[in-house]
Amino acid sequence: MRKLYLRMRSLLLASTSVIIFFILWELAALYLPSPYFPDPYSVLKAFITIITVGDIDGYTLAWHTLMSLERVLLGFVVGSATGVPIGILLGIKPTLKNAVTPIIEPIRFIPPIAWIPLSIVLLIGMYRYIFLIWVGVFFPVLLDTIAGVKRTSITLIQMARTFGADNKKIITKIIFPGSLPEIMNGLRVGLGVGWMCIVAAEMIGGEPVGLGRLILKYANLLQIDTVIVGMITIGLVGLAMNYFILFLEKRLFRWRVEIKA
Repeated sequence: MRKLYLRMRSLLLASTSVIIFFILWELAALYLPSPYFPDPYSVLKAFITIITVGDIDGYTLAWHTLMSLERVLLGFVVGSATGVPIGILLGIKPTLKNAVTPIIEPIRFIPPIAWIPLSIVLLIGMYRYIFLIWVGVFFPVLLDTIAGVKRTSITLIQMARTFGADNKKIITKIIFPGSLPEIMNGLRVGLGVGWMCIVAAEMIGGEPVGLGRLILKYANLLQIDTVIVGMITIGLVGLAMNYFILFLEKRLFRWRVEIKA
């Protein structure tokens, strides 16, 4: 009963904050003397138009969203598939980690967006987006995987060796499962970074479809209501992906009570 009460209370507080936000938005649009600051109703009309009719090129909001998601998920898979095994390798081989750190660390601090011009010049089509997402996903996954390996119980590893387990079994049965909570956290952070990267890349890339391209189209036309539609969609999709991974974390690691939205 108390659990239901807490959920209802949380829902009520969230709903109240949303209502207050829209009221403040309406008041700001009413008293701000600018034709480029639309009110919520104008944005809602633009939402309906872009969903049902499409943009100036005939692409609907759903199509823009699906194309952005496709690019992000492809890059996310590549980034995860490389970040996890390399992270495990560097975690169990400190000497190798120390050897490659002078290379990895400076590259890690280069913002993914800074790679956009290079990717546009050297890569074509989907490959440039996959590369950019890979840059955004790889390093959070790599670092969290390394951290997860380091936190694996040495006692369990020594016990497994005592009972004759080889390196392959130790990695697959102890190190990898023990690192999963940190790996999942890295995946969540990496997906968020990748989502931001793809939007920026689409603004600069030549393809006519994608949420970033949608925003740029209407920014050039000074139709800010549709720009805000794209921004809101980006936020909602990013929130949905974040909650999806949080849901998986809560299901997989019920003992981790600190996992929160």
